[in-house]
Amino acid sequence: MEPAKPETIFFKRSHFATQLPIDALYSPSHYWLARDPDGVWRVGFSKFAVRMLGDLVDQAFEVPVGAPVEPGKILGWIEGFKAISDIYCVVNGVFRGGNPSLQGRLEQINDAPYGAGWLYRVEGEPDASCMPAKEYVNLLNATIDRMLSQQKDLEIPPSS
Repeated sequence: MEPAKPETIFFKRSHFATQLPIDALYSPSHYWLARDPDGVWRVGFSKFAVRMLGDLVDQAFEVPVGAPVEPGKILGWIEGFKAISDIYCVVNGVFRGGNPSLQGRLEQINDAPYGAGWLYRVEGEPDASCMPAKEYVNLLNATIDRMLSQQKDLEIPPSS
């Protein structure tokens, strides 16, 4: 018997679509957080963040397991074809380690960002800026509006 699929909110805007798990929290920096049965938070990139990074080629954590962490602390980095990005902490607590199954299989982050493609685990309390899925939809709409507006500003007007 397959495990029950989590309830999701379908989001589609412009050329982007995703299913956002309702039981997760989301950070303004496009991470998701889900509490595991042991009380530790599993953290990953949202589908939106993954889309911005493109195909991923390398990733590492620089913080040792058991180290105290806080929101905004750089835990490591990830390299995609489109960008290199720091991986930030979104929980105040203790770093419990990266996802060992990503070793040599970073495509899981693109293929299953809310599942097997999680990034790290951390014990503690989520940053106060984290929000439920319905509020994250508003953030996505505002972010995409801003991107579309910037794109429109860059378009060259037709010559007369």
